[in-house]
Amino acid sequence: MGAILVVYKVFPEDIVKDFEPLKEKVKAILPQVASIEGWGTEDIAFGLVALLVQVRFPEDLDGVVEEFEVALAKIPGVSQAEAFNIRRTSRD
Repeated sequence: MGAILVVYKVFPEDIVKDFEPLKEKVKAILPQVASIEGWGTEDIAFGLVALLVQVRFPEDLDGVVEEFEVALAKIPGVSQAEAFNIRRTSRD
């Protein structure tokens, strides 16, 4: 069975120096069927930095990718979240 790897870009409402509290909030809403494969950051503008989260989902579940994106955007302190890189992998 394959998997879907999705990279989400999470935009904070303000400039963030320490992403650890936000990472903990992301982990708290992660579906049990998913796993976090990696973290990163991307400079946006004027000191604003987005958190990048790579998540692995089973490919046979419908809607879980979009549901997680919606849940990310509802985290307090997050202005928006978007899936910007979605790919299928044959590795479990």
